[in-house]
Amino acid sequence: ELMQKDVASCREDIRKMNGLPAEQKLGIGVDRLDYTKGIVERFRAIERLLEMNPEWIGRFSFIQIAAPTRSGIDEYQHHEAQVRAMAAQINACFGREGPPPIVLKVEHHDTDEVYECYRGADLCFVSSLHDGMNLVAKEFVASREDERGVLLLSQFTGAAIELTEALIVNPYDLEGASAAFASALQMSIEEQRDRMRSMRSFLS
Repeated sequence: ELMQKDVASCREDIRKMNGLPAEQKLGIGVDRLDYTKGIVERFRAIERLLEMNPEWIGRFSFIQIAAPTRSGIDEYQHHEAQVRAMAAQINACFGREGPPPIVLKVEHHDTDEVYECYRGADLCFVSSLHDGMNLVAKEFVASREDERGVLLLSQFTGAAIELTEALIVNPYDLEGASAAFASALQMSIEEQRDRMRSMRSFLS
């Protein structure tokens, strides 16, 4: 049933589910809550985006799905606390008078929910700090038969070698990563289609 659901319906459902306005631009991140996934670096880039491009304050929200992992280990508990604190700090700074810039969901999501987020988002950021082949990037591209949406992809992922039409970023480079967010949010539909079509043809 979800496979038949059009992108506009997915987008509307995600906004309603998260209490976001109808015209809100949406980003998505789907990761285990693991420090190798670069979630802290991703949030810093969003913070920098809003500092440098205040026109996006109240107009862009990033939904971060973070599945809990190894919660009994101190290092992971500390990382979760850091991620939660950073999201709260950014929302307090930039979300006081409107929608939150970051919607953090530290919980397990089923496949259908994640797929709906992929289809309804304007961009997806995979910011792994070191990684093998990252399936999230490929799942996002595979979900977009509308040939819309922008993939931001860490240069440290295996997928970056294949999905060269993504916006390739160094997640440690704060200015570069925030600039990639700005480029993705401003990208024309024609360029989105060209890039997505190329990446989808690689996957097929």
